Amino acid sequence: MRFNPKARVDQSQFDDRSGRSGGGFGGGGMRLPLPSGGGGKITLGTIVVALLVFFASQMLGGGLGGLTGSSGDGGGDQTSCQTGEQANASDKCAVALFTKSVQDYWTKTFPEQANGQYQPIKSVVFGGQTDSGCGPAASAMGPFYCPNDTTVYLDSTFFDQMLEGDLGAKGGPFSIGYVVAHEYGHHVENQLGILGRMRTQQGPRSDGVKVELMADCLAGMWAKDAQQTVDQDGNRIIEDLNADDISRAIDAAQAVGDDRIQQQSSGRVNPEVWTHGSSAQREHWFNVGLEEGSLRACNTFAPGAL
Repeated sequence: MRFNPKARVDQSQFDDRSGRSGGGFGGGGMRLPLPSGGGGKITLGTIVVALLVFFASQMLGGGLGGLTGSSGDGGGDQTSCQTGEQANASDKCAVALFTKSVQDYWTKTFPEQANGQYQPIKSVVFGGQTDSGCGPAASAMGPFYCPNDTTVYLDSTFFDQMLEGDLGAKGGPFSIGYVVAHEYGHHVENQLGILGRMRTQQGPRSDGVKVELMADCLAGMWAKDAQQTVDQDGNRIIEDLNADDISRAIDAAQAVGDDRIQQQSSGRVNPEVWTHGSSAQREHWFNVGLEEGSLRACNTFAPGAL
């Protein structure tokens, strides 16, 4: 695939904090799992703790405020990402245009299938660490959606250093699109009221796994119509999407399966501590969204869905 060189980044949906420092390691939110090991990588256990902190804040009706007064607060410099031509050459700018594509899709689809209006939010691209409404965000945590400030956070080095590096995914532009669409899937779930009703975080049929697999399905829904999305001027955003691009998105979904990461981390697979689902499940639910294009089909909470 490639971006239409004429497509424009919507600056109101993108905050570039790369090159700026913020808070230290920590935070909650809905994130992709990362392997444990050296190099300061987060472990599955740490992910579960972060999720538990988030769930506790939801049940108590409170929020987890980020640190204030650091250089990571506030808006960044978005002027470096403005067009599809730049997005074709930069992962950071690709995130900016994928954000517009995903939100254009849900702006049209959410009212049709959920009887409500989609509320656009913002992607924050940062380098190293920054602050979020779920606490300090660090590159070792991977991309995540923070329900407390309804924002998606992505480290600018994640795709080449972690997704293609440590996780061994094939990579490519549409794998970036999958990650962005998955995190925005959590925002859709939040608007549907699903995140606030979560109670169980671990296990092959836990609410946590159901939410993650549903987000994969919602990412597949976007992928089905990705070439139909447009910028604010009506320019088509994505062009020349082919089977290899879809394959790379599915490969990225498989790379962050709990079983694959557990195998990499410890050589053992234990479904009882899964938080995101297996590689096969992630592939399956992405394909459900891709083939059906329906919120109803993506209901992983339906009896017998898992």
